[in-house]
Amino acid sequence: MENAEIARNLMSSFQQFRLLFKGQGNFAGLKHSEMGLLFHIRGGCSAEPEGMKVSELSSKMHVTSPSITQLVTSMEEQGLVVRKMDREDRRSVKVSLTDKGNEITIKAEQEIMAMLTGLVDYMGHEKSLALIEIFNDVFAYLSTRNI
Repeated sequence: MENAEIARNLMSSFQQFRLLFKGQGNFAGLKHSEMGLLFHIRGGCSAEPEGMKVSELSSKMHVTSPSITQLVTSMEEQGLVVRKMDREDRRSVKVSLTDKGNEITIKAEQEIMAMLTGLVDYMGHEKSLALIEIFNDVFAYLSTRNI
């Protein structure tokens, strides 16, 4: 098989994954970007219990601060996050999860882990470990391409 043909097959496989996960983003009626924000806040709040600055979220999610601000505003209206004045820097605002936001994030994480555990059961340990290595290689390559 020629490299170009293999590349076309890879493109097809990536498109299948994209389509598969496109419909999976509506956990609790939330979009992928909203769930991503919840997961980043939850992960960041383990290091910063008072919340994360918008600039930190922007950096971690690779989107602009105005985009994060708009997302936070929407999610604040839904009762999923709350903004608080930073105690150390009164010009800054930190974003943290509400109980509702934390609960949704925990449930989503449990569902994702159940799905991935099922995948490991389906594929077996050896193939699962090989897949992890392949994903890491793909990530390393694509990271150098500035995609």
